[in-house]
Amino acid sequence: MAATTYLFSCSPSIRSCLSIQTLPPATTVTPSRSSPPHLISNLPIRQPDSLRRLLRLAGEQRDLALGQALHAVITKAHHQHDHTRLLNSLITTYLKLGELSDALQVIDEMPFPDVASFTSIISYYAKSGMENEVVSLFARMRQMDVNPNEFSFVALVTNCIRQFNFQLGSQVHAFALKTYYSNCTHVSNALIGMYVRCGHVDSALQVFGEMPERDVSSWNAAILGMVEECRYAEAFELFDAMGADGTYGDRFSLSTLLTAAVESFTGGEGEAIHAYALKIGLDFDLSVGNALLALYTKFGRMEDLLHIFDRMHARDVISWTAVLNGFMEFGLVESAIDFFNKMPEKNHISYNVVLAGFCKNGHGSEGLDFFQQILVNEVEISDFTITSLVKACTLASDMKKTEQIHGFIIKSGCKPSAWIDSALVNLFAKCGRMEDALKIFEQQSDEKEKTSCITWTSLIHAYGRNGQPDEALTLFCRMIKRENFLNIDELALAAILGVCGTLGFFNFGKQIKSISIKLGFLCELGVSNAIISLFAKCGYLKDAVLFFNQMPEHDIISWNTLINAFLLFRLGDEALSMWNEMENCAMFPDSISYVLIISACKYTSSRSISIQNCERLFSSMSMYHNIRAGPEHYAAMVDVLSFWGSFDKAERLIESMPFKCDAYIWRSLLEGCRLKSDHKRGRRVVERILALEPQDPFTYILMSNLYSASGRWHCSEKLREEMRSKGLRKNPARSWVTGRNGLHSFFCRDKSHQQYKDIYGALDILILECMKAGYEPDTSYVLHEVEEYQKRDFLFYHSAKLAVTYGIIMSQSQTVRVVKNVRLCGDCHLFLKFASFVTCREILLRDSTGFHIFKEGKCSCGDRW
Repeated sequence: MAATTYLFSCSPSIRSCLSIQTLPPATTVTPSRSSPPHLISNLPIRQPDSLRRLLRLAGEQRDLALGQALHAVITKAHHQHDHTRLLNSLITTYLKLGELSDALQVIDEMPFPDVASFTSIISYYAKSGMENEVVSLFARMRQMDVNPNEFSFVALVTNCIRQFNFQLGSQVHAFALKTYYSNCTHVSNALIGMYVRCGHVDSALQVFGEMPERDVSSWNAAILGMVEECRYAEAFELFDAMGADGTYGDRFSLSTLLTAAVESFTGGEGEAIHAYALKIGLDFDLSVGNALLALYTKFGRMEDLLHIFDRMHARDVISWTAVLNGFMEFGLVESAIDFFNKMPEKNHISYNVVLAGFCKNGHGSEGLDFFQQILVNEVEISDFTITSLVKACTLASDMKKTEQIHGFIIKSGCKPSAWIDSALVNLFAKCGRMEDALKIFEQQSDEKEKTSCITWTSLIHAYGRNGQPDEALTLFCRMIKRENFLNIDELALAAILGVCGTLGFFNFGKQIKSISIKLGFLCELGVSNAIISLFAKCGYLKDAVLFFNQMPEHDIISWNTLINAFLLFRLGDEALSMWNEMENCAMFPDSISYVLIISACKYTSSRSISIQNCERLFSSMSMYHNIRAGPEHYAAMVDVLSFWGSFDKAERLIESMPFKCDAYIWRSLLEGCRLKSDHKRGRRVVERILALEPQDPFTYILMSNLYSASGRWHCSEKLREEMRSKGLRKNPARSWVTGRNGLHSFFCRDKSHQQYKDIYGALDILILECMKAGYEPDTSYVLHEVEEYQKRDFLFYHSAKLAVTYGIIMSQSQTVRVVKNVRLCGDCHLFLKFASFVTCREILLRDSTGFHIFKEGKCSCGDRW
């Protein structure tokens, strides 16, 4: 009775669907709760087609009451030949309404459920991520001898795709082969998608190759598999084959291939896809347009980016955010902010793009201010937001804000993540808080069975930057022991290769190179560039050039690394030659390129040509490449001019700078004063440095040394005492040499080595032999008020002398290779020239200025360093 009452009191649209108005007047019934039950048998809704139409309408209108009423009608009517189909329609209606329990009740009450009955619920389970229920219901279907159809297989495979269940997916594939449903295009497409999703692309391609018929979805799934595996060239080949097969690409094909062009740095392929989109009229499609925006952002083509954006008929927040990202990528920060303010719609990704853009362009303080706007606008904060915030704080280098940001992260309840931990490690390392950086790392190690490779890499970088390469190597060895060997990524390999280069630890570096080959990372540009640097910093310049020439592709970092390699060996003419070759290859230089090539003018063969080249390169930065000269470029210019004795030009350049001169630039001038023994100008420069950086340990040491050099020992000691009381300390001079059983480091007058007695004994003998050959200790380099014999004692046991001596006694016929973390002192330089002569050995020593190659009593630097 309830069902009858509902049906007659329903809306006119539903009543018209049932054609109730066609009842003859004699049988017209006014519905009421007292209507007799037998009246329902006279209604035309007993017709199956009418019931199915009404069930569809109930699902569309989200009308559960109507569905339940129809359920009652269908149960009572019990059609002989169409009852199962009606119940299947009822199941579909319940599932549309989200009433799974009612749908299950229907299938439980069905005397003869068929494949459609089960497939509807299996599809619902699959879409809802209910993996176990999918398998259980499919098993029940098979137990009732109901054979699956193509829709059953698609639903089952879809479940495997959502759950990344390769094992079940392969079993379903086997069953599909057995029942010949694998030849069905829809089933094969689902199987290809499953194999791609689970990382078994070759299996997906095998299914694709065996398909008797393919549609555009088949090709799209195969192309997506190639892109997922970074097999971009094969993806484009598949697209060509797709056209040859007579199948036109759709928006999904083009969007996927444009993504491949972005990730593979193949701008030509991207332009070809753009042309194809124009040809078939898909260039105005929203998804294709958004992919084109990403393409032209990647390849730095701002005009094309804006042209695509202006032509798009429809735009969404992704389109606007893509252009916003383009402005930030091209360094147009002000334009990006104006564009951001004009955006009709913004989401948290838009805000993240602005925050990350500030970091990318070095605007740390602006990034911190913008984060306050994010908080005010109550924008969703993600791990990416926090990571960018920490990077902004790192750029700002504000200790107080560092503590505030760290406190905010703790109070906000952000869950620990590898990216946030990595950013915090970098932040603490930049601020000199290595203990806090290590604490973050150890906390993650305690909380997780396997610490993220990202955090390992960050701490390795931090140790390397803070002058603790030994700790970086120890940490990497610990990483290999604790983590799965295969979990090491290219960033970690590049980081440790950099540390090996810093230390000159070539043997260990070669082992890391072998690991890179084994893991397939040798073709990664970051790893390849680190290997070039390793060869160069360890003294193997020819190998560095050879490896560079063997690389399949180069980026600007590759070229910069090779130019820097020539600088390490003071080969300025070769560096300039490499610069010309880089320009011929149409590789645009960046800001770092100009710093390097200007510095190379110090080491060319002609003074006049060097200064001319230096000035020409400096002016070409903004003229040809729109690169604004920063403090580092001015410092390089001043360094070159003062190196060649053009002090007046150097000072005029400093006075003409568009910004305030910092201590780094004055130090470049001071270096020239030291080299040319211009003490008067040097004292004036030191006063400038002291005024700019009174808290810098280097400044204290500089002033103390000047006092000592002029005999004002009391002032020198007083200054050093003040430095100690403020907790300021500079990294002590240290030298490294590779021995038979690893890397050995030495400080001045170091006796911590197990073989120190043998080393000191050998050094005493070597000093006597050198003195016989004409070596006379230069005690002017001892900046302490002690007796003359004590000054000699200070000089004789400098770290470089100890390291070279150990290298000589441990490598009887090989070249001795030593690395020093600061500039080599004049006395050590003189001593090593004599040592190379009396021992008939070649000594390669790299200090902070570059390589000194001592051979037969001479040095490659020409005594100018």
